[in-house]
Amino acid sequence: MAAHVSTRHGGVSPEPWRSLNFSILRGDDRERVSENRRRLAAALGLRAEDFVHCRQVHGTGIAKVSWEDAGAFMEGCDGLITDVVGLPLSLVFADCVPLLIYDPVHHALGVVHAGWRGTVNGAATALLWALQAAYDSDPTQVRVALGPSIGPQSYEVGLEVVTLATAHLPHPDALFSYPNGTEHNPHFDLWQANVQLLVEAGVPAAQIEVSGIDTAQNTADFFSHRAEQGRCGLFSMVAWLERRSQ
Repeated sequence: MAAHVSTRHGGVSPEPWRSLNFSILRGDDRERVSENRRRLAAALGLRAEDFVHCRQVHGTGIAKVSWEDAGAFMEGCDGLITDVVGLPLSLVFADCVPLLIYDPVHHALGVVHAGWRGTVNGAATALLWALQAAYDSDPTQVRVALGPSIGPQSYEVGLEVVTLATAHLPHPDALFSYPNGTEHNPHFDLWQANVQLLVEAGVPAAQIEVSGIDTAQNTADFFSHRAEQGRCGLFSMVAWLERRSQ
């Protein structure tokens, strides 16, 4: 299994999308975005026309994909699963959590985009359950990685997030901090919220890796919707299954 998260470097897009942007929905030119995809694919030894994407909706829908879906944008979902060798799964981000689950026993792979809505509604466990249903994946045997995303020191949220997290997450009190000393400005830990959900579903904590890179604190290298007030592009996570050695 191979997985890569792009930075914002090496593309052709001008400000405010500088420079390796993968979204046309923020005003960038389609031809520039296509060239950025081609450059990323070439750097990874892949073909851009093989990438499978989601039309992300900040939900929990997961699509099972195969070579028939190469080049497609899957509608109404935020996650993809496959057991097909060589098929690149591609999602885009600018603060939300890139989350990957790999099942080394059944050689199956899943990726999901988890913002605060997806997180509190269980996108991580939806991905795990989809792998279980499709490939009989055992939660105790999978490996999980969380990529660069907004960190708890940067992610100030409103009371709506606190209310929903309290209703849906197993240990919500551990997910909020109040650096300003007031309950009106809570900071939310998206990383640990996803870890909590996966541990609750049976994944050993030792098999979950959190990158710890806060996109809002690292805008020189990553896009951050929050830190750049929406005037930015989207970076990508691409993952695929490599052929197992005999």
